[in-house]
Amino acid sequence: MLSFDLRTLESNAARVDAVLATSDGVWLDSDVKPTEGVHVTGRLSAAGPGRFYFSGQLAGTSRDSCRRCLVEVDTNVSDDVHLLFAESGGDADEVEDPDVFLIDAREYHLDLRPAMREQWLLAVPALVTCREDCKGLCVNCGADLNLGACTCAPTLDPRWSALRSLDESAR
Repeated sequence: MLSFDLRTLESNAARVDAVLATSDGVWLDSDVKPTEGVHVTGRLSAAGPGRFYFSGQLAGTSRDSCRRCLVEVDTNVSDDVHLLFAESGGDADEVEDPDVFLIDAREYHLDLRPAMREQWLLAVPALVTCREDCKGLCVNCGADLNLGACTCAPTLDPRWSALRSLDESAR
C-alpha cells in the first residue's frame, strides 16, 4: 500500500513495503517503466506539523536498448530514497524547494506513488550498454561488430581531413 492516512501518521510511523505495479495509472506512456514493478520499502513518519518524512529504498529492473548495438538489456535499479512532504501554504522556502513534495492541507491521505515514480525515473540509467566492451554496429552496413568484423571497407571521416593533411605534410 502506498497511500496513507495522515491523521494516523501524526501519532504513529508507518512501515512501507509495497510494489508500484507497471500497470498503475501513475506511469506515463513516455516513462521508462520497470519490467515487474518497483518494490518500495521504508518508513513514513510525521516530521512536525503538516510535514511528513519518508526514508527507504526502491528497487526494480528496467529494460532498455544498448546504446551501442541496440540489444535489449535488463538493468537492476535500486536507490535510497529520502523525501519530505509538506502541506502547501506553509514555509515559502518549501514551495520553491524541488526536493519537497507539496500536499494539500485539506487532504487526509498521502499518496506516495507520484513521488516514487519520480524517484524511479531519476534512478534509472539514461544510457545502458550490454557489456563494457560492446563494439556496437557498423556505421555503414549496420552489422553487429560484437559478432565479428563486417565486410565494409574502412571509411575516413571527412571532418578530420584538415588534420590528416597536416600530419601528411609533417612527414
